[in-house]
Amino acid sequence: MLAVGAIRAGGDPFDALGDSNRRAIVELLVEGGRSVREIADALPISRPAVSRHLRLLKQAGLVIDQARGTRRVYQLHDEGIEAVQAYLASVWGDAVARFRLLAENTRPADPGP
Repeated sequence: MLAVGAIRAGGDPFDALGDSNRRAIVELLVEGGRSVREIADALPISRPAVSRHLRLLKQAGLVIDQARGTRRVYQLHDEGIEAVQAYLASVWGDAVARFRLLAENTRPADPGP
């Protein structure tokens, strides 16, 4: 179904993105890498909660982490994000093409007298 399966260790990226806190973390990471503390400071959730959300995002192939001194810095995993984008484009691209075809081949209703 989803090409992300080849790059993720486990977990479904769409399940991971189903939580508003995880979406907020992804939105923060669009701006660049951040530590757990930096993410927790920007959101109304605790550091342990941020760590749990990051673990799920990592399992889904959406984020990666890197050790920098005594802390871990998380950033978006380009391959995981691109796979999700490609999947959505293929699904919605087909739907948009079908809608366009229908719209182009449908006559407006006659308003009558």
